[in-house]
Amino acid sequence: MAAVAGDGGGGPEEGVGESSSPPRNPVLAPAPAASGGSGSGGGGRGGGLRDICREVFERLVNDGHRAGSELLAQLEAHFNRLPISYKLDVNIDKAEDVLIHQKVLAEAQDPDRRPAFTVRFLRLEEVNVDETTNSDAHEEGADIGEALSTRSKTSYAHIHEILFSTKDKPKLLSQLSALLSDIGLNIKEAHVFSTTDGYSLDVFVVDGWPVEETDGLHKALEVSILRNEGSWSGSESSASKRSLPFLAQDFESDIDTRLLKLVNKIASGSCGDMFLGTYSGEEVAVKVLNPQNLNKNVWSEFKQEINMLREVDHPNIVRFIGSCTKPPQFYIITECMSRGSLFDFLHNEHNVLDLPTLLKFALDVCQGMSYLHQKGIIHRDLKSGNLLLDKNDVVKVADFGLARFQDGGGDMTAETGTYRWMAPEVINHQPYDSKADVYSFALVLWELMTSKIPYNTMTPLQAAVGVRQGLRPQIPENTHPRLINLMQRCWEATPTDRPSFEEIIPELEDIQAQAQVSPQSPHSQFQMDPTLVGCENMPRLTAVSLLQRTSGETSQTEEDHSCSKD
Repeated sequence: MAAVAGDGGGGPEEGVGESSSPPRNPVLAPAPAASGGSGSGGGGRGGGLRDICREVFERLVNDGHRAGSELLAQLEAHFNRLPISYKLDVNIDKAEDVLIHQKVLAEAQDPDRRPAFTVRFLRLEEVNVDETTNSDAHEEGADIGEALSTRSKTSYAHIHEILFSTKDKPKLLSQLSALLSDIGLNIKEAHVFSTTDGYSLDVFVVDGWPVEETDGLHKALEVSILRNEGSWSGSESSASKRSLPFLAQDFESDIDTRLLKLVNKIASGSCGDMFLGTYSGEEVAVKVLNPQNLNKNVWSEFKQEINMLREVDHPNIVRFIGSCTKPPQFYIITECMSRGSLFDFLHNEHNVLDLPTLLKFALDVCQGMSYLHQKGIIHRDLKSGNLLLDKNDVVKVADFGLARFQDGGGDMTAETGTYRWMAPEVINHQPYDSKADVYSFALVLWELMTSKIPYNTMTPLQAAVGVRQGLRPQIPENTHPRLINLMQRCWEATPTDRPSFEEIIPELEDIQAQAQVSPQSPHSQFQMDPTLVGCENMPRLTAVSLLQRTSGETSQTEEDHSCSKD
């Protein structure tokens, strides 16, 4: 603990409230500033201890609070409950803090709300980062490693203030300190006081919470209180009555979070963020779940992804490094895929693939997916956005939040995945199996051929309605006829008519071998064979006709979204 401002000095005594050592000397030096600046306001300003209440009152009135005897009486009663050291700790420039203290003390009167607490963000604080780990990464020679090495020399800690109030008792300060440590917080300052009627008022300045927002930290504290509910005095803690999306046995970590450094946020979503970082000297990608967005479905998908990643090990599956599900740290750490997603590679960087590259990428995907299916795992959200490229242009399957074991019991019928890549049986809520992933691969293969987003002139909902009616993407011209044939078999409406990934791989390898014999023949030089492709029989549905057929349904957003209802 960096600093403790007690009630009159001389640390906590056994047998009395740990916040309540009575003042032994009324002439005190100003205490360290609580709240990163809410102290040093009373005696330190030369106003005299008896004037603090009046100064706070006048400042509050100047700040817009209604002047009157009621407010002044409330302030006088508040200050009279607390020791001289509290008056010394008050910062007149932050008079609103006194009202917060009043509020938390009032909440603690209710046994079901103990310990009452509040959380707020104070500031960003620059910290020194150990550069040895980053220099090791730099020596590996990767370009991104150099960038990480440069950026990680300067880091910032988020500083928060947590204010507690409960019934005072022996060893309370130790208990509160353990509660904060339990969720990974480091105490920088502690300012502890006790009221004349036996309540505590304890102010902690902490770091260790990785973001500025406080809702998630508040929920993490609730969880920590829940785990230790038996140690709180009075009636059962209200936290134990709150519905939380996880159980105590879910709290685990197979990493040392002290070795993890988050360097740069690269993506944000509704449920969390993705960071580049380092772990024990290795460049990594870190998925961070936002605790304030925790619900049953989000938590289930997060745990599901961890469980799936632990089960797999293949060159074309993103490598799992570790995870943490101990509040407030909800992390999934995987290898750093420095080239980003195949979606970005094709659609944002506007790369057009020659035949050898197309075949290599397609084989990478099929080998990863064949491995998953052999283990009985259905991905259920295969798309270019979930296929990642490493620094050697190896494609790897990622994002297992929606994946399921095929033999998990019962038919899968939920509309799960992303509309543009979703198989018709999934859209129709019919039972489906691993062949739904094969259909999605056909759309990925089409992307590799065209460098276009499937159904890019339609909304996702229009595309889904069209797929139910037989719509498929327009057959690209001047493309290898065997690839066209393979793609069409993969997106057949009847799942049993689709090949398996185990069957697709040798077919792609044969096309690849032919391409190596004739390297000067990129896929753009192949002309379509209409009799082989069968494109004359493809439905000709347009966005306009779909708009007419889906009245009232086309107001949905045009961005693709993942659907998970099971």
